[in-house]
Amino acid sequence: MNKLEQLKRMTTVVADTGDFEAIAQYKPQDATTNPSLLYKAAQMPQYRALVEDAAVYGRAKGTDSQSRARWTMQRLAVNFGAEILKVVPGRVSTEIDARMSFDPDGTLRRAEELVELYDQAGIDSDRVLFKIASTWEGISTAERLERRGIHCNLTLLFSFPQAVAAADAGVTLISPFVGRILDWYKEAEHVSGYPAGEDPGVRSVTRIFNYYKAHGYDTVVMGASFRNADEILELAGCDYLTIAPALLAELAASEGDVPRKLDPDKAGDMVIDRVIYDEKTFRWDLNEDAMATAKLSEGIRLFTADTRKLERFTHEICQSC
Repeated sequence: MNKLEQLKRMTTVVADTGDFEAIAQYKPQDATTNPSLLYKAAQMPQYRALVEDAAVYGRAKGTDSQSRARWTMQRLAVNFGAEILKVVPGRVSTEIDARMSFDPDGTLRRAEELVELYDQAGIDSDRVLFKIASTWEGISTAERLERRGIHCNLTLLFSFPQAVAAADAGVTLISPFVGRILDWYKEAEHVSGYPAGEDPGVRSVTRIFNYYKAHGYDTVVMGASFRNADEILELAGCDYLTIAPALLAELAASEGDVPRKLDPDKAGDMVIDRVIYDEKTFRWDLNEDAMATAKLSEGIRLFTADTRKLERFTHEICQSC
């Protein structure tokens, strides 16, 4: 049995891509998308019809250039999400515009619009997780959405305070990043890498997983943003892991034992002090973490940049459709 199949026995495997043809190949339970992945997928010729449909919809729905771009992006996200849900049995994560990361009301409106668009496509919102950046504003807005039955995936999560606040907000799932944490530490400490068990991103997810299980949180921990297969295997047993197609292929082509590294039963027996965050202590502790502060702001900027690229791309498509 290859390593991917062994991993699936203890962890829910999620495909981290907007390319639903690649998703179908590896048969994951769920799939995640973001503006960067959608921008890449939208440029593939086989998905041109989805982009054209979104451009036409945005042109008809919007009343000015800004609203046309907004509705085009919303429709495009749902178009890809709907297609992905044809090939995964579980859920798809759809990103809310990163420019809403500090705008609670804007995040609420975008989520409501996406729910309506999915409903129009015949898809129940229970099959969708709405991805929101793990700012204080994002976490508090996710809490409001969860109370209304709209399920959230807190992304761009790089620190323990973000994870604790998200769990206390009752969010469905968090996506603690691994590879981007590794990137920061390699540069900051001038090293080429770490043994898998000492990888700072792996250690971050392990700490969060153990804390959640020790305190009985229902929030799902989904490790994300991997740089290599060793990081993935070091988190075998995590609730979910979202993995890019290239690494899925590597795991599928590899043989050898995959031992469980994270155990919910053992973690549940750990004695770990409970931590409570309010807004002041959250902002302070996040600010004290130079890596998390840098990576959160960088992540928001990068997702915003790719959203703008996608807007320009669909605008160009719209001129010819």
